[in-house]
Amino acid sequence: MVMLDKTYRPGDVESHHYGRWEQSGAFAARPDSNKVPYTIMMPPPNVTGSLHMGHALTFTLQDVLIRYNRMAGRDALWQPGTDHAGIATQMVVERQLEAQKITRHDLGRDKFIERVWEWKAESGGTITRQLRRLGASPDWARERFTMDDGLSEAVRKVFVTLYKQDLIYRDKRLVNWDPKLHTAISDLEVEQREVKGHMWHFRYPVEGMEDTFITVATTRPETMLGDTAVAVHPEDERYTHLVGKLVRLPIVGRLIPIVADEYSDPTKGTGAVKITPAHDFNDFEVGKRHDLPMINILDRDAKLTGDVPERFQGLDRYDARKLVVAEIEELGLLDKIDNHVHMVPYGDRSGVVIEPWLTDQWFVDAATLAKPALEAVETGKTRFVPKHWENTYYEWMRNIQPWCISRQIWWGHQVPAWYGPDGKVFVELTEAEALAAAAAHYGQAATLTRDTDVLDTWFSSALWPFSTLGWPEQTPELARYYTTDVLVTGFDIIFFWVARMMMMGIHFMGEVPFKEIYIHALVRDEKGQKMSKSKGNIIDPLDLIDKYGCDALRFTLTALAAQGRDIKLAEGRVEGYRNFATKLWNAARFCQMNECAPVEGFDPTKVTGTVSRWIVGKAAETADKVAQALAGYRFDAAANAAYQFVWGTFCDWHLEFAKPIFGGTDEAAKAETRAATAWVLDVILHILHPFMPFITEELWAKLGGRTDQLMLRDWPRLDGVANPAAEQEMDWVVRVISTIRGVRSEMNVPASAKTELLTSGLDARTLEWGRTHQDLILRMARLDVVEWEASAARSVAVLAEGAVQMVVDGATLIMPLAGIIDIDKERARLEKELVRVEAEVVKVDRKLGNPDFVAKAAPEVVEENRERREEWLAAKAKLQEAIACLSGA
Repeated sequence: MVMLDKTYRPGDVESHHYGRWEQSGAFAARPDSNKVPYTIMMPPPNVTGSLHMGHALTFTLQDVLIRYNRMAGRDALWQPGTDHAGIATQMVVERQLEAQKITRHDLGRDKFIERVWEWKAESGGTITRQLRRLGASPDWARERFTMDDGLSEAVRKVFVTLYKQDLIYRDKRLVNWDPKLHTAISDLEVEQREVKGHMWHFRYPVEGMEDTFITVATTRPETMLGDTAVAVHPEDERYTHLVGKLVRLPIVGRLIPIVADEYSDPTKGTGAVKITPAHDFNDFEVGKRHDLPMINILDRDAKLTGDVPERFQGLDRYDARKLVVAEIEELGLLDKIDNHVHMVPYGDRSGVVIEPWLTDQWFVDAATLAKPALEAVETGKTRFVPKHWENTYYEWMRNIQPWCISRQIWWGHQVPAWYGPDGKVFVELTEAEALAAAAAHYGQAATLTRDTDVLDTWFSSALWPFSTLGWPEQTPELARYYTTDVLVTGFDIIFFWVARMMMMGIHFMGEVPFKEIYIHALVRDEKGQKMSKSKGNIIDPLDLIDKYGCDALRFTLTALAAQGRDIKLAEGRVEGYRNFATKLWNAARFCQMNECAPVEGFDPTKVTGTVSRWIVGKAAETADKVAQALAGYRFDAAANAAYQFVWGTFCDWHLEFAKPIFGGTDEAAKAETRAATAWVLDVILHILHPFMPFITEELWAKLGGRTDQLMLRDWPRLDGVANPAAEQEMDWVVRVISTIRGVRSEMNVPASAKTELLTSGLDARTLEWGRTHQDLILRMARLDVVEWEASAARSVAVLAEGAVQMVVDGATLIMPLAGIIDIDKERARLEKELVRVEAEVVKVDRKLGNPDFVAKAAPEVVEENRERREEWLAAKAKLQEAIACLSGA
């Protein structure tokens, strides 16, 4: 057997094992197997993308589940793929063209699309290569792309079907319009930024009532040119007498009505609001309720149109704003201008202010499709974890608006709609079918023009759970792997992606797409701030992998993934788990040096030595804990159970307990302990594998000279291995040694100083345990001698001279310290430290008790103070305990 290197080097083994796994087909699902399927759909990353920390978290958690379920005997399919990312990808290629001083319009649509496909072939694999670096184990042979032939067919089929069911239609409605990219965009592509601006108060004269005005406030004065009403609350007594009357719109001169509508808030501003239905989403709804005209005063560049006075026509919106304010002031109708901080929508790609713009677009009747998707969660067919995310889902779905699915770009699924000479639309799967439908309609062949719009990226990704499995063909994979087991994703796309997959899955498959939806939190920096380029606090997962190894990053993310809590990621945590990997490597090397080799046919239920019975039982208990935690998506509990067992129970305790046996003369005990230790190490490699696949696979291959792959081994099923009697005995020994070590540390007892220990109050059983394991207790607690069952007189005398006393399971342990430390000085030190810690608790309590601080401070700052309080309270309890130990001296 080749001895393990002294140092584990992740970079040397990661690419080797990954290549071996992938080439051997270890990641593949087995549709023809009789195993129960387990399916996860990979949220398809943008083909333009590169791995960021949010990806690292979501893909690590999915891979942990896939690897665990694969080992647990399920036919695991992790379906991979990438999203064509319409706007993002088009912008990448347009920037390349810009460098060559040409535009997509110079190329024309077909040539431009060719260029995008060329770019995709050349650079589109970056994200999937990076996922391999992360150790992700999807069935790569089944990789799909939202623009591949099969998925394109699914998109056309869904569009045409929904259109013919009157669930897709064309309408003129407000959309988020990007004046730079010249396309509608989704809410997710709109970034709300806090801006210091102004609130202008304009007085509108009431027609027929001399010197009577109604004052409205606006942050966008230029839109007043498109006002078609002023709204007041129906119960606002200030304006009841004005409802139904008209005001003369300044500058324009148009008469517009004063309407009563509950949208107007009597407690805000003047209680009267200007209504511009073509340029504000709320105003649009008011306009529909009161059948108001919708006057679109902006063009696609956000310049003013011919529907405004001539001197404003063609002006940029911000130039028009200055002119409107100046003219209102000249007319004596400017009441006041307030400084005002408000949220302004920006395009996340273009960086320009987004306009609500009235335009013809394709829409999905989302309200109809949402009903069965709502019912599925309400009745438990699909379950959210954590459960409180159901409320977010309900809120969005119960207030859902028509979904704008058309985009005015070139890269994407082109809308399968053709227009006849008179503008009649023909929606069909192919142009040939559209021509046939047109010929039937007109009674002769007709020339058709195809709609130039493409579909929203979310439209094609909404079909992901079934389109990737071959739909609309009824494939064996579709029958086997749909409904999927769990979707793992972030809360920010519950509406944009999760809800839409629910709607489409139920409508076209008749079943929900997922049994469970696990919503993970955000990865923030170590201060709890959101990572962003502007803050300069982005942590690149690939940098951490290069520095500390993939396993360390994966284990960190898993260990921090507590339900409902954002992850505060500090590089020091990753370094700490790199040290954990090193600890495991060193422990394996120690086992190897002590000839702990796997024994064929080893039966953990047949071991006789107490130490061996204890450790195999603990291993079985840990395997069960990890499995149960993963079943409940308690990733942090799973990782921490494994960590505590490996670092604490196995490395720090068992290997120390085993040392004297390895060095002893009892050959039978030695052989059994070696076999049990090797068996437990194998169990450790199994239970750590989902979290740390590389180091575990490397150790599996190197220890025992095995050629099979750990990732395809069965999860340990260890019924009947637990041994309560051995567990009670050795756990007691651990508690005794830990208590003594803890006190030595608190009291600053030098490591080199060996002390005496007196005990009293032990029952017959613990007394026997103490005497049996006396050598271990002496060595590991750094004791010189133990006096079991010390007399009361002896105990009193020792306490009088200066000692500490501890209680373990009702028994008293006394450790004389006279002459080793200055007891009075140590008590003074501890009491001084206690005063300092109590002051810190008071300080943080004062902060948290201040409602202004809790309300106004950043959430991460409040959370940091709460965490600090818990730390101070724990320190306080420890100090009080230490002082109490000294009280008898």
